[in-house]
Amino acid sequence: MPGTTATPSLLTDAGRLFWAPLASTLPTNTVVASKFTDSWPVAWLSLGATDDGSEFTYEVKVEPVKSAEFFDPIKYFTTERMGSIAFAMQNFALKNYSYALNGGAYTVVSGATTTQLTSLTPPVPGAEVRAMIGWESLDETMRIVMFQTISSGSIKSKFAKAPNTALIPAEFNFEIPVSPTYPWIMWVAGQARI
Repeated sequence: MPGTTATPSLLTDAGRLFWAPLASTLPTNTVVASKFTDSWPVAWLSLGATDDGSEFTYEVKVEPVKSAEFFDPIKYFTTERMGSIAFAMQNFALKNYSYALNGGAYTVVSGATTTQLTSLTPPVPGAEVRAMIGWESLDETMRIVMFQTISSGSIKSKFAKAPNTALIPAEFNFEIPVSPTYPWIMWVAGQARI
């Protein structure tokens, strides 16, 4: 008689996204009752809601070592790894635009509070600011930290009639940081997601 298939540990939510300067303190990852109970440190700023969640991508390429005497490869070696996290921010604000642009200069042009006029200019090429990106599931059972990222691609914001909303799309590509020497880490709380 065949065995039964265990019910999968589903993940069905968009989660929460965070942005932080490089080398920011990591969450302490306190786990109680199979959930993270600690808050993200103050340096981690919420990126707010997205239109359709986020997409974590990690690609590993391997290449074969071949020999004239064999039909099959003798061995495979890892030749490339690339990763990114992509999402479109619904919180249409200069701060989120600057994250998608890898920095830029905020300038208060005039006024204060309700009369304040502020501008944002993109960063000069070569002066882009790398950042850390964090993600946590809404059920507080999974976290990912990407240690060093740079945003790339088109920032295409469409201004249209409701119910459409203007979005700030961003794709943050992973780089190897100085420390640690890996691009990302994933944690789970409890045993259900192991």
